[in-house]
Order: sequence, then C-alpha cells, then structure tokens
Amino acid sequence: MVRSKENLVGAYAFLIGVVLAVIFGLFNEPLEQAGGLFYSTLVVIGLIVGFMNAGDKDSNTFLIASLSLVIVGALGMEPLKYIALNNYVVTSLRNVLGSLLVLFVPATIIVALKTVFAMAKI
Repeated sequence: MVRSKENLVGAYAFLIGVVLAVIFGLFNEPLEQAGGLFYSTLVVIGLIVGFMNAGDKDSNTFLIASLSLVIVGALGMEPLKYIALNNYVVTSLRNVLGSLLVLFVPATIIVALKTVFAMAKI
C-alpha cells in the first residue's frame, strides 16, 4: 500500500505528540505549576494531527477514539487529585492524562469541524 505524505506527516505528528505527552506527564511538575511551553507544544502538535491525520473515511473512527479518550481523561483526572496528594505514581498518571487531553482536545475539535463542514458540503 502506498501512503501519501500527508498521512505520513500526520501519523508521525500523532506518534511524537503521544510520546511527548507521556514524557511531559511523567517528568514535569504538577499540572497547576507546569510551564506553558510544554503544553503549547502539545497544542500545536494536536492542531497538526487534526489537520493532517484524518481523511473522510478515518474521521469517524478518529472522533470516536479521541472523544472516548477525552471523556475518560477529563473524568479520570479529578478523582486522582484526591486519592493521594503526595503519591508520585498517582500524580504522574494525572499529569499524563492532562497532557493527553492537551494533545487530543485541539485535534478532536479540528476533525469534528472538518467533518461538519464536509457534511454540509461547504
């Protein structure tokens, strides 16, 4: 199968974004004290993933997967805040979920808007 350059760039951006989100989550301060540069990078990568990764046939699958990740990440972060305040593992898991949210929310918004405009034939 021949892959287009557009899908290849989106796939690499997705892979790099997930790896960076995990690294930022594991080795960064708590979310409330984290610097904006790390998360700005994740937002930009999320925008690249949203614009480049999903075509017409892949957009529904991407939206379902990213929507479930955003919902689980958003709902899972809050209880972790109260489970163990000084536990490194719980804090790291919470930071990884927050980093993944920062990556996936812009990508999900872009793909959803592209899908709506494609349905409206604008």
